[in-house]
This record gives sequence, structure tokens and C-alpha cells, in this order.
Amino acid sequence: MPIVSVLLPFHDAFATLKGAVASIREQTFQDWELILVDDGSTDGSRDLARYLTLRDSRIHLIEMSHKGIVDALNTGLKAVSGDFVARMDADDLCFPERLARQFAFLKEHPDIGLVSCLVQHGGDSDAQQGYAEYIRWINELVEPDAISLQRFVESPFAHPSVMFRRELIEKHGSYMNGDFPEDYDLWLRWMQGGVRMAKVQEVLLQWMDLPGRLSRTDVRYRLKAFYQLKFKYLAEWLARSNPFHPMVRVWGAGRVTRQRVAWLEELGVVVEGYYDVDPRKVGEPRPGLSVRSHKEMPAPGKELILVMVGARGAREKIRAFMQERYWVEGRDYLFAA
Repeated sequence: MPIVSVLLPFHDAFATLKGAVASIREQTFQDWELILVDDGSTDGSRDLARYLTLRDSRIHLIEMSHKGIVDALNTGLKAVSGDFVARMDADDLCFPERLARQFAFLKEHPDIGLVSCLVQHGGDSDAQQGYAEYIRWINELVEPDAISLQRFVESPFAHPSVMFRRELIEKHGSYMNGDFPEDYDLWLRWMQGGVRMAKVQEVLLQWMDLPGRLSRTDVRYRLKAFYQLKFKYLAEWLARSNPFHPMVRVWGAGRVTRQRVAWLEELGVVVEGYYDVDPRKVGEPRPGLSVRSHKEMPAPGKELILVMVGARGAREKIRAFMQERYWVEGRDYLFAA
């Protein structure tokens, strides 16, 4: 029985599937099985996958009608036999040491349930600056505490980069269908259940940024879907961890921020008011809206602040400002944008 099961669902991936599979076969760690799940391909991918199974007995193919990524993932999870499950996508490439490094990490850290790695941007970083910046951000999140603290900012992992203990599926559930990104929901749900997550501090995956990638084309990855999903888990975290619950204050009083905060308020969170660095927004710009200067913040321990400013470089400046005043991230304030 293999130790690691690699789960790779695909749909119409003829152009890239062979390379992705080759990067698994070239791993220095060889005690693996590869579960290919064909989600109703029509471009010849299924025939290619059948051919690949003939070349290596460790490769297994599951054929299904087109039902979508979540059903393909869950179908594959039912077929895995390893104690550890590694995700992979058909348009990405593993570096040769990926499985070895991640398996060793999980064996050496029994308190960690899921491990990822640093990833290389497989695209034009100049033309796709936003995505390149996102990869830079996730590559900075390595330790479990940092990942946990920043999980309400954005999804902290590249989905095809993770390896996790199979037992987590039985304890905390598998992927869920819904109007939200299935991977982000899984991380948030598992972390809410107490699962600690980390990263091997090495680049072990080339994460391709192609035009047809689901996060570019699927409505479940639109910005509103991300916010509504993470606010669901954020509201639950606040109910458990905010000593002033349901009251919070929000850093960032712009119109877009207030619109997003309305989704959080629908979940029972009460926003007492806002802070902002822009003096033009300070005061009561309209009835019911109270905005204070960030310099008017009280001493720590008086309230909890959700920082909803997502401009590039803003988080670093805000964190430095808070630290100078002895505010503790995760206790007195939390980033959520």
C-alpha cells in the first residue's frame, strides 16, 4: 500500500496533463499512487490518461461524467489508499523533491495536519502583477501561527501545493459544493476545527497562471464569493474569541469597505464605528456613520479592530503602527482584507 496518494482531477487538459504526470513520476520519493479523475473530458485527455496508466501501475484512472471540480475531488478522495494525500493540478509542475520534503515534514511534526510549500509563479509576473503579488504574500506565510492569523485576508495556500493527513477528511469533512471556492472553505473549516497548517520553506511547485484557470473563470472565485465565505468563518471566530462580541470597530471607512462590512453585519456582527487615516473621512460624513482618526485609538484591551484595508503595502504600515502601541495581532486586532 502506498504511503502518499496524489490526487489529480482534470477536465480537458490534454495540453498539460502529460507534463504534470511526468513531474510526479520524477519524484525522488517513489512510494506513491496517482489518482487521476477525469471530469468528463472531451479533448482527448481521457485517452491520454488511459495511456499513462499503462506506463506505470501506480497510476489509476477514474472516469466520470462532467460534474465539476468538487465532485471530482471527492470521488478521488474515496479512492485514495495512502495515509497522506497530496493535491496536484493538471496544469502545474512538481519539483523532484516535493513529495519527499512534505512527507518528511509531516512525519517530523505530528502536530501539523496539512503542509504546503513555497510556489513559483508560472506566468508573466509583469503582465500578471496582481497574481505575482498574491504568490509573494502566500510565500511569506510559513509558520502555523502566521497562516492562522492571516487566513481571513485571503486563501493562504496554492491548492495544488498541499499535502495533508487522510484522517482529517473523516474528522472534519471533505470538499463542499457551494457558491464559494472549495479549497478556501476547506482550509477555513479545518483551521476552525483546530487543524494546524504549515509550509516547507522551499519552492516545490510551479503554479501555472493560465487564462483558463478556474480561479479566473469560475463564478465561485469572484470577489464577493471570497468575502462572504471568509466572513462566515470570521463571524464564528469573533463569537468565540472577541471579548466585546458582537461589537467591533473597523479600520477603513471607504465606500467599498462599508459595502463589504454590510455582509458581515448580516451575520450578527455589530460595527460600532470606523477608523481611517484620511482626515477627509473623519467625523460623521452621513447619519449613522462615525469615523475617527486612527490616532484616536484607545489603549489595547478596550475594543477589537478589524482591519479592512487591502491596498498594497498598507498591512505592513498598519501592523507597525499597532505594534508601536502594543496592540497584539489576533487579540486586539485582525486583518480581514
